[in-house]
Amino acid sequence: MTAIVANRLVVKRGEATLLDDLSLSFGATGSVALIGPNGAGKSTLLKVLAGLEAPNAGAVSVQGRALASMSAAERVRTIGFLPQHFEPHWDLAVRDLVRLGAERGGRPSGDAVEQALTRYELGALAGRRWSTLSGGENARVLLAMVLVADPAVLLADEPAAALDIRHRLDVVQALAERGRDRLSVVVVHDLDLAFRFFERVVVLVGGKVMADAPAAELLDDPRLDEAFGVRFERIRTPDGTILQASRTTA
Repeated sequence: MTAIVANRLVVKRGEATLLDDLSLSFGATGSVALIGPNGAGKSTLLKVLAGLEAPNAGAVSVQGRALASMSAAERVRTIGFLPQHFEPHWDLAVRDLVRLGAERGGRPSGDAVEQALTRYELGALAGRRWSTLSGGENARVLLAMVLVADPAVLLADEPAAALDIRHRLDVVQALAERGRDRLSVVVVHDLDLAFRFFERVVVLVGGKVMADAPAAELLDDPRLDEAFGVRFERIRTPDGTILQASRTTA
């Protein structure tokens, strides 16, 4: 079953075209990394797929239904969205924020909240207010708020950007592993993590799909170098391949 279909999406802001006749489809399960240079349209694509931004042309369907026809409550239950930046309206305690996430997703039980706090190592922070947390702690709370509802589809925009190295690895790996029985589509800045953990990699450039393939196949594709304007040296290690930008292609 196909979870999300994006059909010929166009998004314009003034004279700029952020998505340019873009089409993609995602299955009900799988881990997908979205990569590309700055301004490629990655964040815009996720917002359109989540129903947070309407395209100028084209349409999105979710599990066979037009996304535009779904209520906000239905979208929250089906699609979890992790933005780059988030600021709650109220300066609530961590436990209350996670509880709000559970209630919005139809899982108001205390057990679900406590499990999320434990999973994301937030137990010691449960009574702390949002304004007292570091950027990395904020990111983990937001992750717990979204995933406590266990949505069928997860869209995440660089969720690990503010985290330290250990938590970054933990979060990216957890989101990728979620693709075993759910759909995870994640914007990933670190290319090594994208190719190490995700099954499929989609490369966006200029609002278009330049490449879309299993990670193992795309790793040696010259289009990867073209997309970022560099020549990558592929360094093979026992833990996988490391991409090292050696020089520009100009």
